[in-house]
Amino acid sequence: MSETSKIAGSARSAEATARRGDGVAAPAAQRRLYTAGEVVGDPTCPDPYIVTDRLHVHYGSIHAVNNVSLQIARNDVIALIGPSGCGKTSFIRCINRMNDTVENARVAGRVLLDGRDVYAADLDPVALRARVGMVFQKPNPFPKSIYDNVAYGPRIHGLSRDRAELDEIVYRSLERVGLLKEVQKRMHEPGTSLSGGQQQRLCIARTIAVDPEVILMDEPCSALDPIATARIEDLIDELAMNYTIVIVTHSMQQAARVSRRVAFFHLGGLVEVNETNRVFTNPEHKLTEDYITGRIG
Repeated sequence: MSETSKIAGSARSAEATARRGDGVAAPAAQRRLYTAGEVVGDPTCPDPYIVTDRLHVHYGSIHAVNNVSLQIARNDVIALIGPSGCGKTSFIRCINRMNDTVENARVAGRVLLDGRDVYAADLDPVALRARVGMVFQKPNPFPKSIYDNVAYGPRIHGLSRDRAELDEIVYRSLERVGLLKEVQKRMHEPGTSLSGGQQQRLCIARTIAVDPEVILMDEPCSALDPIATARIEDLIDELAMNYTIVIVTHSMQQAARVSRRVAFFHLGGLVEVNETNRVFTNPEHKLTEDYITGRIG
């Protein structure tokens, strides 16, 4: 059995383990109880590539992200888990300034990408979003052909000098997501003509066509069937060799399979950050254990 399969199995059996207290996970009585603002584990990392420092997000009177400081390394794959409404999506939307598009959103604190504040006045949000791509919960292909969906970013960012270079980018991006053979004879058909799983891979191809540094994924498999989900998870493993990936997921098995680190959010705050194996076999915080075993969430 592979290591990721063992961890996924640990996620499924964590509740039984906690009840037994037989050595894989510490007995529940030994878990640390939650104190507001407390973070257990290690939210830092060597040579961080993405850094959030005392990050707050408000939507009007709603405090969605509360004082979150977290570091993410280059080519890391970190899964953000926690109950619905705990601030996970709001957090990742700060990394590429997607919250700028929300009328009543206010962001405080700092977000650094490779040492530079992404909220600096002289930083162009459009250029930032080319460096930090995003894959959304539901596939959202443009109302264009399959070819033009992938070619859109390279065109607007001037990444190709002629049609031959643009073709190379499009075909290479589709190949990297395992879609080229499936659509090679359909390149001028609408992207919306594809199945749900194919549409999501098309959206990932569109994202990587501009050669980003970071890929944000907001529950990218929640609208997909198990077969399509497995393909996306395999793809994440492959993409992790070249990109930093931050994935929001409600699936403990998915977090266990694809991530190297896990960050648990609750009520807008960051509660625990640890290596994936540690979170699912021996979480330090009682709230983390309660969430992964289904007692809350």
